[in-house]
Amino acid sequence: MNGKITAVLCGLGFGSAFVPIWRDHPDVKTIGLYDSDQEKLRQAAEKYGITRLYGSFEEVLRDEDVDAVHLVTPIPAHEEMTVRVLRSGKHCACTVPMSVTLEGIREIVRAQRESGKNYMLMETTLYTRQYLNAAEMKRRGELGRVQLLRGCHYQDMENWPEYWRGLPPMYYATHAMSPIAALAGARIEKVVCFGSGTMRPELRCRWGNPFPAESALLRFENGLTGEVTRTLFETARTYLEGFYVYGSKASLEWGFRDSDDLILTRLEETEHRGWDTPAKPVRSPAVFENLPPEIRRYTVAAGEWDATQPEKSLRDGAAGGHHGSHPHLVHEFVRSILEERAPAIHMEFAANVSAAGILAHASALSGGREIDIPEF
Repeated sequence: MNGKITAVLCGLGFGSAFVPIWRDHPDVKTIGLYDSDQEKLRQAAEKYGITRLYGSFEEVLRDEDVDAVHLVTPIPAHEEMTVRVLRSGKHCACTVPMSVTLEGIREIVRAQRESGKNYMLMETTLYTRQYLNAAEMKRRGELGRVQLLRGCHYQDMENWPEYWRGLPPMYYATHAMSPIAALAGARIEKVVCFGSGTMRPELRCRWGNPFPAESALLRFENGLTGEVTRTLFETARTYLEGFYVYGSKASLEWGFRDSDDLILTRLEETEHRGWDTPAKPVRSPAVFENLPPEIRRYTVAAGEWDATQPEKSLRDGAAGGHHGSHPHLVHEFVRSILEERAPAIHMEFAANVSAAGILAHASALSGGREIDIPEF
């Protein structure tokens, strides 16, 4: 595919953070907007100077000028909307999770293969500055042999929109599973999970889930093991989407809070090593070199950007949305379309981590039964 693409962003709650990135990307000819809330649509259009607006999702699908659609919509709508986008002949990017049912995943897989269009899971954790720096350390061999991986996502969803009420924690565990699956470099093949704690009865009605917290053991095809813990309700813990990778030479652990630096532990070659193994916080610098200059500013928070000192802002500024991941996600999706290749966060990876979450909850409901993850 040559030239530039026309895309539409659907969903302007959290999705509004992506509007200026789409608008400013040099390979995007036009960005259109759609939201079922017309007031949100009007406000976003006015704030970002967007004139291509849609009155319905059907209108988006009918527009033959549209090459791609970015879905930032409620979880229960992901399956149906993704399938409809792909079957309309458009490339599709969708926020997490891929689906909350195995059949939903299979429907998306079928639609992608039959349409030949790209599907990309917009998993923020795989483009945080922390993850990108950890992946580079692994690539350079600084961690040695990876021995164990952990992921966690602590967040209380009280008073969020109705569809969140009582959601099984592992249904929304891709932020914890994805970075460790990518660092493991292998497909998740088995899961064992246990639920923990008790929830108020009114939180159980929507999804039939009794657990505010769930913890899983993942077995990767290459023999590595990963641990994942996810909390969603009635658990007093500050927010964190973290990953931990333990290697034979060095290990990286996220701090206590989401804003904390990674903690690096290096193994010292001494006669009596162990107690004095040095550990220290290490700052994860922004990663922006692979991005077009027009959207590099979005790796840092808006208040940290100084147009007169762009390199200093990028080097020293506080991270933008989800630790600077947003422009990387848009750029990878756009370039995968133009280069006619699968995106980095491709369908098979998305299906694997999403299915692992679905089956982890099934394991928890059955008291910790080991379940094989199907291949897609």
